[in-house]
Amino acid sequence: MIQDPLLQARVAETALARALKTMPVVIITGARQTGKSTLAESTGRGKRTHLSLDDFITRDRARREPMALVAEPSPITIDEVQREPDLLLAIKRTVDLEGLRRTAGRFLLTGSANLLLMKRAAESLAGRAAYLTLWPMTHRERYGGDLNGRWSELLASKPADWPALLAGNSPTRLVWRDEVRLGGFPVPALTVTSDEARQLWFEGYIQTYLERDLRELSAIENLADFRRLLGAAALRIGQMVNQTELGRDLQMSQQRIRGYLGLLEVSYQIVRLPAYAVSRGTRLLKTPKLYWVDAGLGWYLSGAGEPTGAHLENLLLNELLAWQSVQTRRPEICYWRTAGQLEVDFVIDTGSRLLPIEVKSSREVSYRDARGLMAFREEYGAKAPGGIIAYDGTATTWVAEGILAVPWWRL
Repeated sequence: MIQDPLLQARVAETALARALKTMPVVIITGARQTGKSTLAESTGRGKRTHLSLDDFITRDRARREPMALVAEPSPITIDEVQREPDLLLAIKRTVDLEGLRRTAGRFLLTGSANLLLMKRAAESLAGRAAYLTLWPMTHRERYGGDLNGRWSELLASKPADWPALLAGNSPTRLVWRDEVRLGGFPVPALTVTSDEARQLWFEGYIQTYLERDLRELSAIENLADFRRLLGAAALRIGQMVNQTELGRDLQMSQQRIRGYLGLLEVSYQIVRLPAYAVSRGTRLLKTPKLYWVDAGLGWYLSGAGEPTGAHLENLLLNELLAWQSVQTRRPEICYWRTAGQLEVDFVIDTGSRLLPIEVKSSREVSYRDARGLMAFREEYGAKAPGGIIAYDGTATTWVAEGILAVPWWRL
């Protein structure tokens, strides 16, 4: 039997299994086409009742008799629950009626919009639900191996041990520009075989998003303006979000720009990466940086012929977000920049440990490339014992004290 290529192992599987053993409601959110339905359907196959609100009859019943829909005793999986946010109230009541006899894993819900941020889903499931974000596929999910990457091990070990740690069980060298073009959505990454066909898929994805998903979240006055914002945002990957500049370039009000960016964030299209905010003498800039949830979609929307270093940054952030989402105690991921323009692309903050990461698309790195990392380590001392430069080379090598250059695909 030929295995369905879309049934690849996902980083989120272990976290999902853990949540279903603990909480009565588990909600998988994420962008459309990240594989939420596939993951949910493969969980407890044969033991759960599966319902989809993409089905008109099921959706109509959810609107008319939500309590009856969720009342059956077997565990229930409900796909695309954001289509009827009022169904969450029925689920809350059902869980509360069980009292202390609450059944772990009673409801597994999926949604293509961030239910924590949607105004219509303001009814709190606090104490009843665990949330899990399914991000686009990482390169390790596509090719197998250690699905979580090396981030947890790097944070748990001394920098002196990093070279040996990263040398073991490493994947084959990957071409990052090719990985950006593939993106992380399972269908174009795993089943589409040409760049031209993949770009047609991306265009269809955007059309579905504009014409269907977006209109269910908010009334958009002008879809053409929103599409122009998509392109402008894609040209600013890895840059600090300047709403005044965006509004001037697109001839839109700041209020409209703010609203559009909010919709992109709530529907899991963009990530606004916050600045590392702990200040110890150096004034930090607090404006977030903008990235796309999927590096491939961001590259397509930018219209760039060749992926750039910013797209490699986006690719690495996608990997970090997938790893972050399955940690029991989720670390923060930020960037760091001083008023003097020293910068570190990503900072992992566990609370007790900091790991600064600089991303370089070049095949060679030097002492000069480590300046931001060295400044960060000097600022935060023992809390940041080492730093990483992720680059396009093949050698793992020290470029400065405590600063290790590592091929990006080994991480």
